[in-house]
This record gives sequence, C-alpha cells and structure tokens, in this order.
Amino acid sequence: MKFELKSQDPKSNARAGKITTDHGVIETPIFMPVGTVGTVKGVHQTELKTEINPDIILGNTYHLYLRPTTKILEQAGGLHKFMNWDRNILTDSGGYQVYSLSGTRKINEEGVKFKSHIDGSMHFFTPENVMEIQRSIGADIIMAFDECTPYPCDYNYAKRSMHMTHRWLKRCIKHLDNTPLKYDYNQTFFPIVQGSTFKDLRKQSAEFIASVGAEANAIGGLSVGEPAEELYAMTDIVCEILPKDKPRYLMGVGTPINILENIALGVDMFDCVMPTRNARNGMLFTAHGSINIKNKKWENDFSAIDDMGITFVDTLYSKAYLRHLFASKELLGKQIASIHNLGFYLWLTREARKHIIAGDFSVWKDKMVKQMNKRL
Repeated sequence: MKFELKSQDPKSNARAGKITTDHGVIETPIFMPVGTVGTVKGVHQTELKTEINPDIILGNTYHLYLRPTTKILEQAGGLHKFMNWDRNILTDSGGYQVYSLSGTRKINEEGVKFKSHIDGSMHFFTPENVMEIQRSIGADIIMAFDECTPYPCDYNYAKRSMHMTHRWLKRCIKHLDNTPLKYDYNQTFFPIVQGSTFKDLRKQSAEFIASVGAEANAIGGLSVGEPAEELYAMTDIVCEILPKDKPRYLMGVGTPINILENIALGVDMFDCVMPTRNARNGMLFTAHGSINIKNKKWENDFSAIDDMGITFVDTLYSKAYLRHLFASKELLGKQIASIHNLGFYLWLTREARKHIIAGDFSVWKDKMVKQMNKRL
C-alpha cells in the first residue's frame, strides 16, 4: 500500500490524501460503507458502484467466518470474487463483535471463546487464526485482533485490556509474517489503538502502535456510548502521536457531524452502520438537517427527497412517495433511503476533501455542522 499526503487545511489538522492498493485508488478522507456479510445491506452492487461509488467497502471477519465460512470463500477465490466487487475491501477482525457478545463470550490471554449468534455453536478466536481467516477472506486491508472495551470502563480493566491488545498485536504480526498470501494481490495490516477514554492510556497505546511501524493505523474502542466531547478528545490525543505520513482510520464513527469534526482532527478513514441502519428506520441525513420520513408532515410533500440530487433516488422520488413506502412497509422504501444516506455520506467526505484542497475546510465545516444539527 502507498499513501500520499496531497494537502493540509491551514486552520485544522484536516488533510487530503491518496491511498493506492492493488485494487485501486482510495481518495481520503473517505467514508467506507459497511458490507458486513458480503453485502451493503439493501443495496445492489451495481447501484453501489454507479450511484454511491465508494473506493472501498467493509466486510466483517466474525460474520463471514460463520457464514458463508472461509471454506466457501476460498473456493470462490476470495470475497472480491464471491460478491463480484473489484474495488477495495477492508475487514474488521471481529474485536467489536466480541465486545457486543459480552453475555456469551470469555476472554483470556490466548484469545476469545464465543457462542455463534446463528446456531449457538462454540468457537475460539486467537490473534493467529483471525489472521488466517482474513487471509482466506482476502480483503485489501486487514485489522489486528483487539479487545474493544465498553463505556464506561474501569481504569484498571482498560489498562489490562490495552496491554493484552498490544501483546495480541505482536502475535498477529508474527503470524502474518509466516502466513503466505492466498490470492494474487497484497494485503495491508492495520494495528489498533485502544485505551478507552483515559488520556494516559490512549497516549501510551498510540505510542506503542506508532512504534510498530505499520503502513497505516486505526483507532478503536470509541463510538461505544461515550459523549462526543470524549470521542473528540481521545481522537485528538491519538492523532497527535500517530505518524502523519500514514493513513489514520477511526473505526465505527459515526454521525455526519462526528465525521467532519474528526476529519478536522486528522482522521482519514471512517466506517459506520448508521447511514443504512437509520435509513431502514426512516431517518434521512441531508446537508440541511435530518428528516424522519415517517412523520405525517411529509404525507403530501411532493418535492424531491433531497434538492442536492446526490444520487438518482434523490430527484426521482418525492418525500410523499417515500413516506408512503414506509407507511406501506414496502422494502423499496428502505432501499431508497439506504441509497440516499450512503450517497450523502460519500458526498460529505468528498466535499470535505475539496475544501481541504481549496484551503477553506474549517469555514465550510463549521457551516455544515450548524446546518446538519437541525431536525427538519
């Protein structure tokens, strides 16, 4: 993987860059749609490519390991071929899923024993086999196996967890060095900064992660219920320490406002289920504020879903029609809303990039945050 820093905003730490992998160019800052089980929920790959047009999407190791299984993915020639996606893919290592399965998993130094949410069968993840699973899935970017701590979190627990994540990282790297590629392209490995919302732990973890010398770095364990102020404070500390000549990926974040504020702090890559999850519940994001399309006020509003026309659905359908689809429980409503929200998130990060290059990002960001904070 190659990373080039193209531009830096003069009034913040926002930056525009370019990542190049064997599956193409990723212009940063970038939002990556989440395709947990080999699909961005509710969106056909052709629409994903033509309307939303992301340079990279996500898959999830935990889910893909359980279904369809690595055996099927290897037979298909990897996830790219299995889902017919010729652009970049990143896989999360499963650390967040382990966190979310808190009632049915046990963590020790060796790894994590957990119960499948599908059939109740027991499985065991270690840093070593998670690296092997990600080799089999074949994503362009693969993540270290870590523990994502809850919020709020006891300081001593967060400290023990952070040090275990660091020991697991060493095991991941050692095993990757001895595990050959399974397909005809390279994979890039991202270690993950942890430390909950404790400044000294975040600083310590960022320094350790930076010392590893990986090609890029990630920030995990945030957007798990902490106030936005703490999210920004932790990101700020970490971005000051992580190398400036390497991409920074803030995992699982967040709202459009969260994304703009963290771009200003120096983050390059984002992912979140929010645009599609909220879309399925009738919540639309726009540059003017958020819309609950299920509200009666839209019943006879025949104006376009979004006057910016970011994707084809924004001008093709009216608010009244989309509200009708939700009221009728038609699946098309969720699909239209998902395409709109994903299109908006990609538009937002691409606009941010333009303004970083133009040198007026901070002014534009402040204006956008004020507008997007409204409920329409």
